Amino acid sequence: MSDIGSDHHDAPIIQGPGATPGRTPTNFEQATGHEREEHLAAMEGKEFFDLGPLLLNKKGTKAEPTIVPSGAESRIVGCCGAPGEDHEMIWIVVERKHEFDRCPECGNVYKLSEHGFDPANLPEAKHEHHH
Repeated sequence: MSDIGSDHHDAPIIQGPGATPGRTPTNFEQATGHEREEHLAAMEGKEFFDLGPLLLNKKGTKAEPTIVPSGAESRIVGCCGAPGEDHEMIWIVVERKHEFDRCPECGNVYKLSEHGFDPANLPEAKHEHHH
C-alpha cells in the first residue's frame, strides 16, 4: 500500500476488538477512531467531546474574539446573545479558514482555537441536572 497523498500514515489505529466469530459486533466492539475514544471516555465517566455551552463573560470582538475549541476545520455554534444582549438562537458555522465569524444579530465575534481541541484539556465532567 502506498502512503502517497497521506499525511496520517503514522497515526495510531484506534479500534475495538470486533466480535467473536459467528456473532454480530456491538457498537462498542466495532467502534473506531473518535467514536471509540468517546465510548472509552464514557466508561470512565468523562466526556470525550466538549458538548457544554461556551461561557461568555464578555462580548467577542475582532481584537478579542470568543474562542471556540475545535480541532476540526469548522464547528457549529449556537449564539443566543452576548452577555446582556439575549436573542433567539442563531446557528453559526465558525470556520478555521475565516479570520473570524460574527453573529448577525448581536455582533459577537467567534474564532476557532489556534491549537485545536484536546480532550485532555477539558475539566472533569460535571453534570448539573435541572428538572
